[in-house]
Amino acid sequence: MFDKILIANRGEIALRILRACKELGISTVAVHSTADADAMHVRLADESVCIGPPQSKDSYLNIPALLAACEITGADAVHPGYGFLSENARFAEILGEHNLHFIGPKAEHIRLMGDKIEAKKTAKRLGIPVVPGSDGAVTPDQDALAIAKEIGFPVLVKAAAGGGGRGMKVAHTEADLQLALTTAANEAKSAFGDASVYLEKYLQKPRHIEIQVLGDGRGGAIHLGERDCSLQRRHQKVWEEGPSPVLDAAARAKIGNTVAKAMQELKYIGVGTIEFLYEDGEFYFIEMNTRIQVEHPVTEMITGIDLVLEQIRIAAGGDLPMSQDQVVINGHSIECRVNAENPVSFRPSPGKIQQYHPPGGLGVRIDSAVYQGYVIPPYYDSLVGKLIVHGKSRVECLMRLRRALDEMVVDGIETTLPLFRALVREPAIIDGDYHIHWLEQYLAGQKTD
Repeated sequence: MFDKILIANRGEIALRILRACKELGISTVAVHSTADADAMHVRLADESVCIGPPQSKDSYLNIPALLAACEITGADAVHPGYGFLSENARFAEILGEHNLHFIGPKAEHIRLMGDKIEAKKTAKRLGIPVVPGSDGAVTPDQDALAIAKEIGFPVLVKAAAGGGGRGMKVAHTEADLQLALTTAANEAKSAFGDASVYLEKYLQKPRHIEIQVLGDGRGGAIHLGERDCSLQRRHQKVWEEGPSPVLDAAARAKIGNTVAKAMQELKYIGVGTIEFLYEDGEFYFIEMNTRIQVEHPVTEMITGIDLVLEQIRIAAGGDLPMSQDQVVINGHSIECRVNAENPVSFRPSPGKIQQYHPPGGLGVRIDSAVYQGYVIPPYYDSLVGKLIVHGKSRVECLMRLRRALDEMVVDGIETTLPLFRALVREPAIIDGDYHIHWLEQYLAGQKTD
């Protein structure tokens, strides 16, 4: 086991990792920018090191500063959390070159799955169903048009590198295609330094279903069920739940076993998430995230498995916590991402939290690093915290979520709590009858059927 882990992140995920380390008896090092000097993970860690000014590029993305922090404190491993350097293959390699352990997948797997075109080719080779589309990058000429006609309009133009909705455009007709290709390529070049784009069939009302996997790097891998992340705004997840309201046990086992078998063949190590679009009973691979997910608590609540703890244990050479037939899905869980944003315009609302009261009670969990008097800085994402609830059934879970949302208080800044209080009372949400475009249609006041 590791002696000391440096947590190369901030906010709630840094605190989440710190808690897992403490339960394993591992010493912790918090790194922070000058803007995060009073952060909760800094207060609770065994040691802390300031690695730069507020801007991420000068602090949390500053690899030399992180290496120096490891050297100063004697850390022997680094946990990247999510975001920042968590899917940076070169960072994983550099750590290895300095005899430091990267708590995550092999660099080759990060690099492979970070390229959406190669990821899709690999998924197809491993027997994972994929969305119909181009086999590689396309150019804005007859090549793209021919492929689009073969796939059938509408088509989705997507950046080969990156994600988060950037470099992604829909072309409904031949006339739309040229502009979509140019716009997506320009966005991709600006955001990721790579203008390559490819085409996929645009599904009309799919669900976003993701499968959580855990591999030991030696050919062993299991799946831990699915999460339904279909409630999204601008391709950003807002509400996640598991199990999905639209999958039965047979569908879950079939896609889960397909994914687990693929990860066994890949000899994948650590946690990972394979994301699909699901429509008319069919799954279509869209990408794999080679890191811990923001929504991982949903899986923890329904399986009882501490994913971050297992991620650390396996990185240190440990075995899988159980076999596939020992994985049991228990009840239902929902996570709401409460952001410091105006609930209507979604304009960021950084500032000082004047009053803070997290909800409690049976089956209620808050993953947050804020506290009363904490100032949310304007330099990073706007996440205040994640409210996660668990119930014996989806109905019980929804009622518990409604109660917890009404109980939660965050004053002094604007938050998205009012949005969630409305959503949990919406008939379509209560019925589980929604898709990836539903929330944006709801916000625009359009029909959602």
